[in-house]
Amino acid sequence: MNELRINGDRLWASLMELAKIGATPKGGVKRLALTDLDKQGRDLVVGWAKEAGLAITIDQIGNVFMRREGRNPALAPVMTGSHIDTQPTGGKFDGNYGVLAGLEVVRTLNDMNIETEAPLEVAFWTNEEGSRFVPVMMGSGVFCGAFSLETAYAAKDTEGKTVRDELARIGYMGDQVPGQHPIGAYFETHIEQGPVLEDADKVIGVVPAVMGLSWYDCVVTGMEAHAGPTPMGLRKDAMQVSTYIMQEVVKIANRYPPYGRGTVGMVQVFPNSRNVIPGEVKFSIDLRNVNDELLNIMHEEMLAFIDKTRSESGLGITVERVSYYPPCPFHPDCVGAVRAATEKLGYTTMDVVSGAGHDAIYAARLAPAGMIFVPCKDGISHNEIEDAKSDHLEAGCNVLLHAMLDRARIAS
Repeated sequence: MNELRINGDRLWASLMELAKIGATPKGGVKRLALTDLDKQGRDLVVGWAKEAGLAITIDQIGNVFMRREGRNPALAPVMTGSHIDTQPTGGKFDGNYGVLAGLEVVRTLNDMNIETEAPLEVAFWTNEEGSRFVPVMMGSGVFCGAFSLETAYAAKDTEGKTVRDELARIGYMGDQVPGQHPIGAYFETHIEQGPVLEDADKVIGVVPAVMGLSWYDCVVTGMEAHAGPTPMGLRKDAMQVSTYIMQEVVKIANRYPPYGRGTVGMVQVFPNSRNVIPGEVKFSIDLRNVNDELLNIMHEEMLAFIDKTRSESGLGITVERVSYYPPCPFHPDCVGAVRAATEKLGYTTMDVVSGAGHDAIYAARLAPAGMIFVPCKDGISHNEIEDAKSDHLEAGCNVLLHAMLDRARIAS
């Protein structure tokens, strides 16, 4: 079966058809979770699944599982999937590719009359993006028990609408208890959302792990004063002390390559006037690395630097960790299946650690999991100009097909 390939034209056509729902003038997609447009997208994908002969199960958080039966229904299914909700200025491929690649795998097996020993399932998870409701990766998070169904149901958007009410309104509040759906193995195909594959001119990224991340809120408190009469040596300038810490965040990340990351992405300055020395600055800190040990070292170095800066500056400095996702190494069997499929198909490849979160992180808590990356143009994602080459998408789907067959086994 080494010659088995998916239909790349059909995959591309499906992606472009789904992209019409919520299409934006700049060529992107705005299809926020649990909106009317999300319902239309869900209905379209579920309709395609039914046409392919798949059985549909929906759980109480709106995760949808589309099943192709295997010769042995008692075996846990080999699953693939992602999400179809988008950012407010999202693209055609983020998430959507992973779902429709799974559907194309099923269609190809149907075309070839190939039966697998284990069932195959294609899933799409609710509210992965977190752009309308938080937390992010909500459906898969509830599924694996990272947080409760009640917590997810109570989440509100900016208009005060709850997840519970919106799920019911669009008709996707199912009966199955989240987490009671078995998974034998899980694969997720995705555009890289970064520039590494394109820069290296490789077609397939084998993903051994997802970086862990620590998010913090830092507040530096000084004293606002007139910018003219106040001498430099007598100032309590919260902004200048903040920038000292911000630069150290970057230095810490650079001390732990190749996967150290340090970012300050949000800054609020009070009183934010051009001729007033800032009296208070609030800013975010984002630290990432590929294993717990390195991430904890970065964490401790940052806290030590802040303590030193507090002592030397005399200003009030507080820092609070507001979110933590541990690094997620994927299962050697699934990583190996992806690697073997890539080699068998002859695609250029490299290992790429994911710097972004994916539903596969939560799926990996319950079953062996792995991911497949393909390049995206200029590494741009979460943007209406997000783009990917059709032949790269086809290649990633071919790897998915063979990796899933490796786990599900062709019935003899």
